[in-house]
Amino acid sequence: MAQQWSERFAKPLDVLVAEFNASISFDQRLAEEDIAGSIAHARMLGRQGIVPEPEIRLIVRGLEAIREEIRAGTFQFRLDREDIHFNIEAALTERIGPIAGKLHTGRSRNDQVALDMRLFVRSAIDGVRRALRVMIQALLERAEEHTRTVLPGYTHMQRAQPIILAHHLLAYGEMFRRDYGRLGDAYHRLDESPLGSGALAGTTFPLDRAYVAHELGFSRITRNSLDAVSDRDFALEFLAALAVLSVHLSRLAEELVLWSSQEFRFVIFDDAYATGSSMMPQKKNPDTAELVRGKTGRIIGHLVSLLVVLKGLPLAYNKDLQEDKEALFDAYDTAIACLRILEGIMRTLIFQPERMREATRAGDLTATDLADYLAARSIPFREAHGMVSRAVRYAEEHNCLLEDIPLVQLQELLGFPDEHLLDMLNIDQAVARRNVPGGTSPLQVEYALLEARAWLTQEQSAGGITSSAFPEDR
Repeated sequence: MAQQWSERFAKPLDVLVAEFNASISFDQRLAEEDIAGSIAHARMLGRQGIVPEPEIRLIVRGLEAIREEIRAGTFQFRLDREDIHFNIEAALTERIGPIAGKLHTGRSRNDQVALDMRLFVRSAIDGVRRALRVMIQALLERAEEHTRTVLPGYTHMQRAQPIILAHHLLAYGEMFRRDYGRLGDAYHRLDESPLGSGALAGTTFPLDRAYVAHELGFSRITRNSLDAVSDRDFALEFLAALAVLSVHLSRLAEELVLWSSQEFRFVIFDDAYATGSSMMPQKKNPDTAELVRGKTGRIIGHLVSLLVVLKGLPLAYNKDLQEDKEALFDAYDTAIACLRILEGIMRTLIFQPERMREATRAGDLTATDLADYLAARSIPFREAHGMVSRAVRYAEEHNCLLEDIPLVQLQELLGFPDEHLLDMLNIDQAVARRNVPGGTSPLQVEYALLEARAWLTQEQSAGGITSSAFPEDR
């Protein structure tokens, strides 16, 4: 197989080596980015007088025609042309002749692919942030339906204290907002154009790097050519943000799996998001949530894979960097799929408020309230904690709840003759008393919903952090 650089070599690549070396099977996904970068580079070459303007116009028209063929699905990607860069350049040569070779003036595939990858990750960040906004909106809508629904909150998977369902859902909203911010932070660090760095040392041509950066929507250019062509920190940061996001998605999925079990019965999955058993007719399995949980390992694996690829590479470009693409593409696709699936689950999920309320009747969830009540009456909290612990043990020994102990008996157990002790054991009052910022009281939950809704409205109005010219669904 002859290659574009084959005149340096006495014989062609072995067929197996050519297949092993080629990346066109997956980097064709960078076609939009590659053409956008080439058009910006070509126009700069014309502005700088490096290539005559009539030839630049011919090059740009050819690239635009190739882009339309790719979008229409009629472009033929060829293995013998190795990668997306050579495929497009060769097609351009077939279309306009030897003038196409001038497009690569002052450019290397090293800075070309570095640019393509930055453009892709920038667009991908926008895609994930859009999906996150939709996910957060679904959580807010369901939370607004359940500002008075009480259920047990858990620590160590043991019933701990009563909370409001909206408060629980908003906890995941907070996680996803942090994910949203992490992605924004990653964008700001990748927001620089490497084009003009050449293979590793820059170029002898008088390129206007700032013009190309502006044309492609970057705020600045890279400062060091060696770093620019070998840097994949932006890909690592993106993968790291996706890994954290996937962990959050997995935690939510895990709770939904638990809550849908017969032991909890807090939720029922919509039929469109559940599956049956090939053997057991009664089964309704939360397979979709389980898959979201399972795919977390896949995304984390892609992050680890790229970390391992990079950890031993000397400067500057090395062929190992070709391994960044499949991991990045798959992690992005997987994260988007998980967000969309989990959003659909949340929108159709059937909550069971009565069962949640029933579950608060076990576990003595208001024991802390009773201890707090005693501590507020000048009893050291550790002493109050011990007093209530003895009462809890008494209830367990007598197979009853703390709130079922008669007042006189409770006063005797605590050694505290107060007629309001039983009031402290009321579930709704216990929830309402947690009226501190960030707490689970209905009032604080209402405030939290208002703040979250205002944040979401602002982000939706802003639309995104890039002005990408690429299609939204990559």
